[in-house]
Amino acid sequence: PVVHPPPIPKPPVVPKPPIVYPPPIPKPPPPPVTPKPPPVEPPKPPVKPPTPPKEPPCPPPPPPVPSYPPPKPETCPIDTLKLGACVDLLGGLIHVGIGESAKSTCCPVLEGLVDLDAALCLCTTIKLKLLNLNIVLPIALEVLVDCGKTPPPGFKCPS
Repeated sequence: PVVHPPPIPKPPVVPKPPIVYPPPIPKPPPPPVTPKPPPVEPPKPPVKPPTPPKEPPCPPPPPPVPSYPPPKPETCPIDTLKLGACVDLLGGLIHVGIGESAKSTCCPVLEGLVDLDAALCLCTTIKLKLLNLNIVLPIALEVLVDCGKTPPPGFKCPS
């Protein structure tokens, strides 16, 4: 018997798809040109020279009365809202201790104040926030020192 090798099938012929380009996009028409009207200036009224007033001269001012500075009220010279964030932070530090965030939040607000004013402002804000003065004030005074302020020794908030 004659043995033939098995027939090898040829793969089917698959035509390549045609190359399709996107349609050309036409350029938009140029915007219409509208002529601008010439600027209109309002007519200028004639200028009359001012006539000097005919009044008697003023009497000289009374001599200045020496003024004494009024007693300083125990209030805060800055907006206590600005200190609110600082005091909120202090209220949360009772069990934690003072960190950099307290300094970075409080010191810029207290920067322009005198030591006593800074302490008074903290008192006012602690009271406004209805926080416990006995607990928050010692922390606040510690932050004052960290900010380079020295509250008066034995400082207590005015009641």
